[in-house]
Amino acid sequence: MATANIAGETQRNVLASERRFFLVMAIFIAVTVIFGFTLNAARLHWTFLDMPVQVHLHAVIFTSWILLYVLQNGLIVRGSVTRHRQLGMLGAGIMPVMVVLGIVTTAMAIAQHRVPPFFPPGVFLLVDVLGILGFGLLTGWAIAVRKQAAWHKRLMLCGTILVMSPALGRIPPMPLLGNLGPLAVFASMAAYVIAGMLFDLKSRGRVHPAYWWGGSVLVAAQVLVGILGFSPPVLRLVGRLAA
Repeated sequence: MATANIAGETQRNVLASERRFFLVMAIFIAVTVIFGFTLNAARLHWTFLDMPVQVHLHAVIFTSWILLYVLQNGLIVRGSVTRHRQLGMLGAGIMPVMVVLGIVTTAMAIAQHRVPPFFPPGVFLLVDVLGILGFGLLTGWAIAVRKQAAWHKRLMLCGTILVMSPALGRIPPMPLLGNLGPLAVFASMAAYVIAGMLFDLKSRGRVHPAYWWGGSVLVAAQVLVGILGFSPPVLRLVGRLAA
């Protein structure tokens, strides 16, 4: 009986520590995203009114997702599981809108010649589009397995990491790295996934398979960017969008 009590207490402590870890990761992601875009707007002397309508919508929806992600993790730390599930329905509605808006905003940025100068247009197109598609894939999977908490929260983390690339690409020294910029952005996102893996190793003694799936999507996107970013079909598509 005493052994069972000790094991139960240890499991509760691990779960509480894990919940705090995911909240901290959510806060780090939010701070990184807000910092990246705020810094870029200040550098280019942009104001909210300078931006096209689709960028306004994109900013509102994506910011809502990031803040909701922080809130959802905070609710779990507080033990407000019912409220977490209720707000999860809102997140499930926001997710497909994000995917569509992310693709449209990327295409419009190329059409309006608003591609950051440190990104080759083909690479910019693929980094953003593949990132948002990977987000949709992992987040949709996380929603589908929401009753399996261990899978759900890790897939949600990996999915949200994938939408960090536009913000990371705007934080120095990324804009100064030229063609190495996308690789540096990938390494930065991979560091967040690796942090989750290391926490699992420390707290549970093994890496949960969700991280391997999330990491694989991240790596696959990077490989496709490297292969296709300067390919004739992608460059032709960029040319048509920019015409």
